[in-house]
Order: sequence, then structure tokens, then C-alpha cells
Amino acid sequence: MENTFKTWPESAAQLVAVAAGRNAADTVILDGKLANVHTREILRWDIAIVDGRFAYVGPDASHCIGPDTEILRTDGFVIPGLCDGHMHVESGMLTPAEFARAVIPHGTTTMFTDPHEIANVMGLEGVRLMHDEGLMQPVNMFTQMPSCAPSAPGLETTGFEISAEDVVEAMAWPGIIGLGEMMNFPGVINGDPQMLAEMVATARAGKTIGGHYASPDLGPAFHAYAAGGPADDHEGTCEADAVMRVRQGMRSMLRLGSAWYDVETQITAITERGLDSRNFILCTDDCHSGTLVNDGHMNRVVRHAIACGCDPMVALQMATINTASHFGLERELGSIAPGRRADVIFTSDLTTLPIERVIARGKTVALNGDLTTECPHVAWPDAARQTVRMGADKTASEFAIAAPHGALSADVWVIGVIENQAPTKALEATLPVREGCVVGQGDICKIALVERHQARGSVTNAFVSGFGYQGQMAVASTVAHDSHHMIVVGTCPENMAQAANRLAEVGGGVTVWKDGAERALIELPIAGLMSDAPAATVAAKADEMVQAMADCGCSLNNAYMQHSLLALVVIPELRISDLGLVDVTRFEITPVLKGA
Repeated sequence: MENTFKTWPESAAQLVAVAAGRNAADTVILDGKLANVHTREILRWDIAIVDGRFAYVGPDASHCIGPDTEILRTDGFVIPGLCDGHMHVESGMLTPAEFARAVIPHGTTTMFTDPHEIANVMGLEGVRLMHDEGLMQPVNMFTQMPSCAPSAPGLETTGFEISAEDVVEAMAWPGIIGLGEMMNFPGVINGDPQMLAEMVATARAGKTIGGHYASPDLGPAFHAYAAGGPADDHEGTCEADAVMRVRQGMRSMLRLGSAWYDVETQITAITERGLDSRNFILCTDDCHSGTLVNDGHMNRVVRHAIACGCDPMVALQMATINTASHFGLERELGSIAPGRRADVIFTSDLTTLPIERVIARGKTVALNGDLTTECPHVAWPDAARQTVRMGADKTASEFAIAAPHGALSADVWVIGVIENQAPTKALEATLPVREGCVVGQGDICKIALVERHQARGSVTNAFVSGFGYQGQMAVASTVAHDSHHMIVVGTCPENMAQAANRLAEVGGGVTVWKDGAERALIELPIAGLMSDAPAATVAAKADEMVQAMADCGCSLNNAYMQHSLLALVVIPELRISDLGLVDVTRFEITPVLKGA
């Protein structure tokens, strides 16, 4: 059921009547310093709201006040509600309703969400459930139809595959705003018929094609990708990436998630090179529940951009009007101007951005950090809660890598984690052999991908470095972007087997084991990706997970986010899938043992 309110055409007569003073407003905001993101001015203007939309925005709204009008006064700043231009609800470990509950008090009133995580597990039905619950919320949750499940055909096996026909069907749904990030950039570059068909269907529907170009190559390959139709990209990690994207007419999305710190390295395109900031958008991409509850959401990103030297009003534009314009919604949201949805924040400071009151569609939804509204859930079916199908329990022997006969050591490829970035490094190492198996050493430990969609029982093994784990331990997660099998990282095969079996028992989630005992558990029973428990509850368990990982020797910032992306076979350089170790620079399976 959609949380509906009147469209602009349906409200036009009433908006005009209130602005003219013939009818009274529902709410009038007086005395505030209005941040006009169209002009980058601070104006001492009043605001009148009716039918959940702005009717009058000007120097004196006294003519809009009637006997039943609610009067709100503030001597602080009045700014538009914040927009997240690219994000995945599932990364918060929460359902759309619980995600909304978590971010509304932080001032986020609009989200452009890509549910490709659940698409890989449940297909179009999972997307529909996310879409439907999003429409029920008191804030704006628009859905981008996932484009790539699998993200790299031939290199991974997903629970379901998204087809061009699925995209055509979804484009008619009321909350679909466009096509989700086109992750299969080699497919676009090489003219893959399905990728082109999905983009054509989106263009014919008049909607926005999301981009994802995770390569440092800015030569002909990038130009070919841009020619295919993606209108934005969030995978840039340096100034040159941001510059090239906007030069090609794309929007450069600068992200600050739980583990992705890509704003500071790219915002110099604005602050130092002086490029037109209208073509830049702020987003989060992936934020887990601990970040949402403890640190914030888009308010955190805006504050960070300002701390990196961005003018506060420019940063605000990049989280409001720029985002709305990109998705064709400039006349609907993203600014405080007549006709737009009345999404407003009261804040006493434009730099530190405390969120004191949040208004969405004309109703106060949060006050001084406390939610004041309801966020309804859909009825999640049993099928969504029974998605971890691993087959028989795992044993320690399944997490072993056999060495060449008689070898005392082996040369191997190692996935090298890079702190605060999504890409990995393809590292080489010589590791010892014990009892016929290659074992980790120092910072290098085991990584395994356990198939969990079709109960095939397969386990792919490799090596990873960068986490700093010590002792006998394991971390397992059924959140494994994007195929969402099960990733297990550990130093001890017995602990790795115990962790995998525990997640099969609880229906998915994240678990940390040390010395044969479970030290932390986050249950994620919905598709093995999300919980419908309150965000604070999930965040508390996430804090326990982070502490347990630290107790195992990990000092990496937001190591869980790095863990969960180790199966994302479209971001260089090395990843793991159910089919083997993937060289993403060449898009092919490569042996773990060099020369094998």
C-alpha cells in the first residue's frame, strides 16, 4: 500500500489559493534563515505549506495564516530535506521500513535505492517487496530496477537472474525511477545485447540509467561505456575519475559510506579545479546499521564534504537539488520552492549540521533525533526467510587448499584488501605447506565462498590479506555482494566450518568465532541480508560484531564492509566466486596456486 499524498496537479488550485491569501495554509514556518539551493542565498523568508507541498516561499507569509494554521518558528536555518543519490537498503542490514526509521532523524527525506542485493537472492519478487515497502514510507523511497544479476555472467552463479523482460515489466511500476547501476561494464563496452536491451527499455520509459564503471582505464573503454547510456557513476576514487565523468555529461557521484571514503579524493575537482558543482552528487552507497545509528546518514556525508573544503551551500546542493534534477524530479523535490514536496530540516548551523526538526511532505517526522512517525512493513513471506540452502553441514576439510605433491611451499595469489576503498590488490605470496595443504602465514589467512542458493554444497577456497586476524578464528557472512552466497574468512578450518554451519542454522547473517566459540551474531533472516528488527537492535549487534573482529586482531576500519565485498566480481583486481578466484582485470577465472 502506497503512502500517498496529492500530486502537484491535484493540489495546484489549493497551492495557488494559499499563495494568494484566499485560503489558509496547513503549516507556516516563520523567522527562519532559508537556504535557497537554486541561488545559493540565505534569505529571511517565510514558508507556507498545504497538502504536503510548499505553496508560498517569500518574505512574509502572514497572509497565508488562518485560525487552524500550525505556526512553527525558528531562528536557525531552514534547509531542504537531504537526498541520497545512490544506496542499497540491504547494506544497512535492515528492511526499507527499518532503514527509513534509522535515517529520518538524520534528515534524509529522499532515497534512490537499488535493491540488487535481494535481486540476486530472490529475483523480481524480492525487488517487488522492497519497492512496495518503500512506497509505504512517510519519506520518498524511489527504486532503481536492478540491472545486473549476475553482475558478471559466466564468473558467478546467483540465486536468480534478472532479464531484459524483467526490466521492461518493472519500468511500469509506480515507484521505479530508473535502472540500477550498470555493473557489467565489460558487457556494455562489448555491446552485450541484454545490457543494451535493459538500457534501451529504461530510456524508452524516460527514466535514468545508473552507472558503475569500476576501472581506472579512462581511455576508449570508458568512452564506450559512457556512449552506452549510463547517466552517473559512483565508482570514482580520484580527481581524474570525477573530472572525466562530468566531461562526458555524466553526474559524478561522490560517496561516503561505512567503508568507502571517496569524497575527499574527488571533491578537489570542485574546490581546487573550479568545475561546475551542479554535475556532482553526494551519496552513501553502502552504510551498515552501526554507522546509521551512531554516525548518521546523508548529514554525515554533507558534513564530511564541508570538512574537505567544500562551501556549505555547494555541499547542500550536492545532496538536494543536484540529485533531484538528475532523476528528473527538480519540480517535485530537492528544494524549498512552490509546488515541491514539503521536505524540510531545521538546523542551527550549516557546517556542523545538527538535525533539530525533520518535516516530510508537510508533517514533522522527527524532532531532536527522535522519530515522530510510523514506518510500515510489508508482510515478508516465508520464502524470503528460507534462503540459506547450503546442503550438508560443512567440515574443516572442505576449507583446505591442497598443495602440489611433495611441495614444502607454494606460490599463491592473494586478495589484498585496501582500507576504506572498494578495489582490492592482486598480491603474490609464498606460503608454507603443512600436512599436504597450503596454509596462511602472518597477515594472510583463508577465504572461502560457500554456495548457499541451490544447496550444491560447493566451497571455493583462496587467500586474503589486510584484516590482521590472529589466533584461531573465523568470520562468516551471507551478505556477499553481489551473488550473496556465504563468505567465510578465517585462520582455522574448524572455526570456519562452525561459523558456516551456524549461519545455515539461523537462516543467514554474520557470525564471528574465536577459539571454537561464537563471539558475535547478527541474525539476518530476510534473504540472508536483512533484519526487520529495529535499527538500534541491529546496530547493537553490529557493534558486538565489530568488537569481536577487533578481538581477533582486526584493526581495519569497517572491516565487515570489506569482507562483504570480496565476492563482487566487477571491481578489480581479485575477487572470489562460487566458480573460483576471479581476475577482474581480465574477467576470467584464475588458479589460486600460481602456475597451476
